[in-house]
Amino acid sequence: MNRALLIIDLQPDFCEGGALAVAGGNAVAAAIAKDVALRVASYSAIITTQDWHIEPGDHFSDQPDFVDSWPVHCVAGTNGAALHPLIAQLNVDAHFAKGRFTAAYSGFEARLLDTQADIADESGVLLAPWLRSRQIDTVDIVGLAADHCVRATALDAVAGGFTATVISTLTAAVNGENLPTVHEELRSAGVSVVSAS
Repeated sequence: MNRALLIIDLQPDFCEGGALAVAGGNAVAAAIAKDVALRVASYSAIITTQDWHIEPGDHFSDQPDFVDSWPVHCVAGTNGAALHPLIAQLNVDAHFAKGRFTAAYSGFEARLLDTQADIADESGVLLAPWLRSRQIDTVDIVGLAADHCVRATALDAVAGGFTATVISTLTAAVNGENLPTVHEELRSAGVSVVSAS
């Protein structure tokens, strides 16, 4: 069994002080950095995903409904779209970007981001083939937000044949009241939901 850690959307715009802040985002970044330091040897790869919006259509709105439309956030190449500083310091094997020209929630919609030159490139390899090319069949999923992009990534992971675990204590939600329902949905789909060990 080869296991990867997927760090989902740990970006300044999703943390306190950002354009679309999730309460507890900075604490999650710190907890993930600490956890990686302890468990790095248990992973075949550590991967980040980032919202990387250029022209995502009606995903951005001046009057967002916070379900299908959102305030402007994580514009490609801006500080808000960068990795959180604590995550940027980690020894990461690959960075994947999603949502350049459309809404994108799942990390499995993301394409490999090699350099800043790839800012508008839609030809990079998708996450699932990248994992399979390295014989990775199991993923641990952490990051932001538990009730949106973490959820979507976990559901796509199991739908794509990966064994998936969400480490709930290394996530934070837009709406914490939704978490019991989200966790039940994930478990029903075959995702394991656990606390950090």
